Amino acid sequence: MVSQTPFRAAEYRSPYGPKYAFQPNYRGINLQTAVRYGVRTATIGGGLGVALLLFASSLPRVRADILSKLPVVGKVFEKQEPHPADNPF
Repeated sequence: MVSQTPFRAAEYRSPYGPKYAFQPNYRGINLQTAVRYGVRTATIGGGLGVALLLFASSLPRVRADILSKLPVVGKVFEKQEPHPADNPF
């Protein structure tokens, strides 16, 4: 039996069969699969990054260097001195 090669398979195409086209891939992962995995990884990574920052927000170094420099909510994380009237000493 003669094995099919790309040249022999291209000799006849049935008008009723599927329309095959070459799909570039790297080790079986094509562009659509890579984008799908990338979006899922970015979503999980972004969520873990936000959770880590909120968990570490009690550390003074993280609060001063990272969280206080955020554009919209930076003022919330700045350390505020108590009013002198509230100081018991």
